[in-house]
Amino acid sequence: MHRATKIVATIGPASSTPDVLLKMIYAGLDVVRLNFSHGTADDHRQRAETVRECARQAGREVAIMADLQGPKIRVGKFENGKTTLEPGQPFILDAECELGNDERVGLDYKDLPRDLKPGDVLLLNDGLIVLDVARVIGSEIHTTVKVGGDLSNNKGINRQGGGLTAPALTAKDMEDIRTAMSLAVDFVAVSFPKNATDMEMARQLANIAGAPYGVKPKMIAKIERAEAIPALQEILDSSDGIMVARGDLAVEVGNAAVPALQKRMIRMARESNKLVITATQMMESMIHAPVPTRAEVSDVANAVLDGTDAVMLSAESAAGKYPVQTIETMAAICVEAEKSEHSELDKDFLDRTFTRIDQSIAMGALFTAYHLGAKAIVALTESGSTALWMSRHWTHVPIFALTPRVGSERAMSLYRNVTPLHLDTSSDRDTALQQAIEVVVSKGYAARGDMVVLTVGEPMGQPGGTNTLKIVRVGDVL
Repeated sequence: MHRATKIVATIGPASSTPDVLLKMIYAGLDVVRLNFSHGTADDHRQRAETVRECARQAGREVAIMADLQGPKIRVGKFENGKTTLEPGQPFILDAECELGNDERVGLDYKDLPRDLKPGDVLLLNDGLIVLDVARVIGSEIHTTVKVGGDLSNNKGINRQGGGLTAPALTAKDMEDIRTAMSLAVDFVAVSFPKNATDMEMARQLANIAGAPYGVKPKMIAKIERAEAIPALQEILDSSDGIMVARGDLAVEVGNAAVPALQKRMIRMARESNKLVITATQMMESMIHAPVPTRAEVSDVANAVLDGTDAVMLSAESAAGKYPVQTIETMAAICVEAEKSEHSELDKDFLDRTFTRIDQSIAMGALFTAYHLGAKAIVALTESGSTALWMSRHWTHVPIFALTPRVGSERAMSLYRNVTPLHLDTSSDRDTALQQAIEVVVSKGYAARGDMVVLTVGEPMGQPGGTNTLKIVRVGDVL
């Protein structure tokens, strides 16, 4: 069964062996996420090599995404590993404290006192602990515990409503970008960007670091700061896609605001011809259980119905007991949700103007395939742009993007409803088209007598050169 929505999965201790990873790929894994918040450069290098080898064995390309840690603001360590905070008690966050106790704890972000004022609310450990800021004295933030609980080493800190000045790219992130480029990753996810400038800086660093390796990755902005919401369009314009990172975002803007923001972000990304990944706790219970909760099934299905390009797994696949089953289950949910998704292609095209020939051909192919009942759309593409434009609209007609470029093939692994395939295109158009049909038929996507819509550029081999649309029946002479 063709699945349009892609699956991104984090690999970690539970999923780094070749045997498990290969099973995950066969189960439906499209993009592997390397979480640079954990592990060494050597760990990431070894995992990236395993991914490439397993993908080769599986006979298809699997993309790799490097997810940068970003300025995760955390408390320091406690002399006893943790403390228990009671409502109403005073507690001090001290930038100069070396080892915490029951009265105070240190900070890894030393400028935090400068960002705060009396009346601010701090949320620790993903919002499970709430502190009211009473006053700031030098390096000390004096607070009163509003919601207590156990606070252990290195738990995260957010300010309710956002507003912390920590830069999106830390020194560690810059070093990690260099490591990621040496691994030839296909996507870089930037944590906590506030504006377009953060994304432009990350892209520039990645392009410079990737130049010796011939790597130019797609840049994904993780939307997890309150400040990113009003700047969403400029962040989209400066990125290749966004991630709806619901964890930290929910802590800053409140849990209740996230579902509507998710729908808005997915809609804006698609309208801007950008990618969108929905992430965080999608199948959380499957870290320990072999089946998801009904609420998790609905969560994944609703993201699919919203039009997300991909759904993402974090701890479920990195450290969970059932990484393969989780992917199988998620894939099945996606397929079922897609069956009921309503296409509004004609409505999408109303009042729409296209200034580029290649974009007009892409839209023409969608419209034609939808109304003629074609079995497939086959796009011969160098850069993948034609496939990206097609993937922004839902037609229930699968799109097969054939490219001679491995980098384009991997990048298209994240495009909704696009199956990327490798094709060593001939300089002769008719030969290339015949080869394209043969590839699609050989893989069982179309049979003799089926109608297929083809797009190609003439002369062949020029990015952005798609200028021809052709309708054929499989078995006819081209």
